[in-house]
Amino acid sequence: MLEMNRIRKSFGKVEVLRGVDLEVRSGEVHALLGENGAGKSTLMKVLCGIISATDGTIRINGEERSFANYDEAIAAGVGIVFQEFSLIPYLSAVENMFLARELTNKLGLLDRKAMRKRAHEILQLLGVDLPMNVPITTLSIAEQQFVEIAKALSLDARILVLDEPTATLTPTEVEHLFNVLRELRRKGVAIVFISHHLEEIFQICDRITVLRDGEYINTCNVSDVDNDRLVEMMVGRRIEQSFPTKPDLPDDTELVLEVDELQLKRTDPISSFHLRKGEILGFSGLVGSGRTETALAMLGAHPHTNRSMKLNGKDVSFAEPADGLVAGIGLLPESRKEQGLITSFSIMRNISINNYGKYRKGRFFIDLTKELTCTVEAMERVGVKANGPDDRLDTLSGGNQQKVVVARWLNHDMKILIFDEPTRGIDVGAKAEIYFLMRKLTEMGCSIIMISSELPEIIGMSDRVCVFRGGGIVATVEGDDITSEKIMTYSTTGKLENAA
Repeated sequence: MLEMNRIRKSFGKVEVLRGVDLEVRSGEVHALLGENGAGKSTLMKVLCGIISATDGTIRINGEERSFANYDEAIAAGVGIVFQEFSLIPYLSAVENMFLARELTNKLGLLDRKAMRKRAHEILQLLGVDLPMNVPITTLSIAEQQFVEIAKALSLDARILVLDEPTATLTPTEVEHLFNVLRELRRKGVAIVFISHHLEEIFQICDRITVLRDGEYINTCNVSDVDNDRLVEMMVGRRIEQSFPTKPDLPDDTELVLEVDELQLKRTDPISSFHLRKGEILGFSGLVGSGRTETALAMLGAHPHTNRSMKLNGKDVSFAEPADGLVAGIGLLPESRKEQGLITSFSIMRNISINNYGKYRKGRFFIDLTKELTCTVEAMERVGVKANGPDDRLDTLSGGNQQKVVVARWLNHDMKILIFDEPTRGIDVGAKAEIYFLMRKLTEMGCSIIMISSELPEIIGMSDRVCVFRGGGIVATVEGDDITSEKIMTYSTTGKLENAA
C-alpha cells in the first residue's frame, strides 16, 4: 500500500534523511524504530506533506504521490497521530476531532449533535469515556492522547501513522488501543507504529524497519528478532543491562521525608509513606489513581483536605511549590516541554532560571562567569550531550532535555527529586542513561520519588513501590514482592486476593 523509496531530506547543510526506504503492506502493523534523532518523525512528516523531501519518491497503491500539505495527505487517506499533541487547548474534544472538517446539516449550519454522536462512537471503540464538551486543557495527558488517536481514527485513513501513541497510557488502556489496531488491521488498514516500548512491538507489530542517524538499517519480521538484536540495530551497539543494580539499603537508613497523613478528598483513602536517603520510591497505579496529585499536594500544588509530614525529622507544611524548592525538593514534571523547560531558551538559561540568586554580584548584577562555570559543571555531572551551554533546548533530544531538568535541580542543591514519567518519549539508549543517572544521584545522597506508568520501569528501578488506587495509596511493596502481578492486582482491586 505504501512505498517510500530513497527519501532524502536536508535542512541547510545538515542531511537528516539519507536515502531511506519504507514499505508497508495493506493489513499490516509495521514498526518504525530508531533512537531519538534517527529520522522517524521526519520521514513521517515527509509522507504527510508537512515537510517536503529533498529527493525520493512516494507511492500509494502503486501510484506516485506528492503532497503539498497535510490536507492533501488526509484527502488521500493518510492520517497521523503526532508525538507532540496537535490539539487546540481551549476547544473541546469534539471540536478538536472535527476541526476544519465540521459536520453540517442541510442548512449548512454546524451539526453539533452529529459530531458528538460520531465522537462518542469512536471513543467507545477505543474503550474510553471522557468529557467531550470541556476544554482540552482540563483533561489529563492520557485523555488528551486518546483524543489525538480518536481524531486520526475519525479520518477513516487507509494509512495510519501512530507516533508514540502509548506514551501516557496504562497497560489496560494500551490493550484497548491494540484491540482497535487489530480490528483496523483486519479491515486492511496499513499502520505505521512508532514506539520506544520494545515489548509493544512484539505484541502488536508484524514487521519492523529500523533507522539509525537518518539511514535505513534493516527491515525484518518481528518473529525473526529478539529484544537484544533490535536494540543493537537501533543504537549500533549492545546494551547489556537496562537497569542498574539496586543498592542494599539497611532498614535503619535515615528517613528524609515522612508523610504521616495526606488525603486529596474526604472520600479518598488517607495516604502515608516515607522516603529514605539514597532510595528510589516508586509511585505506581492506573492513570487517575492519584499518583501525581499526591506528589503535587505534598508540595502545595494540588488541593488536599489533610496533610501532615516531616522533612529531616521536622514538621513542614508547604503552601506552594516555591516552599518545597527552598526546602530542597525539586519536581521533574510529566510534560517537560510545557511545565519543565522553556525550549526557546538556551541550556544555560534553563539551568539558571530559578536560581539567579546564586549568581548575584552586588545588588543589581549577575556574575556571568560564575553562571557559565556552574552551568558547565552541572551539564558534565549529568552528561548532557550538546555543543555548548548556549545551545537552544529545542535542538536537543528528549533524553538530553530531561538531563537539563536534572542539571537545574542539582545546580540548586536539591536533596529530594520527584521524577514524573522520567522516560516518557525517550528512546531505549537514552532510557538506560537516565536510569543510571538516577542511581548515580542516589549514590550522591539524593532521594527520588519516581512516578511511572511503565511497570518494567517501576519494577527495575524502585527500591520500594507505593501502589495507588482511587486517589490514595492502597499498598506498599518491596523486595521480592515488587512484581507485575502484585502491583497490577493492587492497582485494579485494591487488595491481593487474586495475586499470583
